[in-house]
Amino acid sequence: MHESTDIAASEPPFRVVTRGLTAGELAAVTVVVEAAVQQELEQLQSEPTTSTTAWQRSQRSLRTPLQPGPGVWRSFSA
Repeated sequence: MHESTDIAASEPPFRVVTRGLTAGELAAVTVVVEAAVQQELEQLQSEPTTSTTAWQRSQRSLRTPLQPGPGVWRSFSA
């Protein structure tokens, strides 16, 4: 899961700013953070969905465009 990078082996991927952490706790936190980062990267690299977004739906036309011409306005009278 962990790919090789240009970071030196002695340099940790992140810094923990707390005291009293056991090696097991640090390992668990590291695994969770790396999994979250990996999941985020996979989502960013995946293809965007083709569904219509809320923004696109709100920008659609509410009615058909008006068509000028003789006799067109008669359909509005009762």
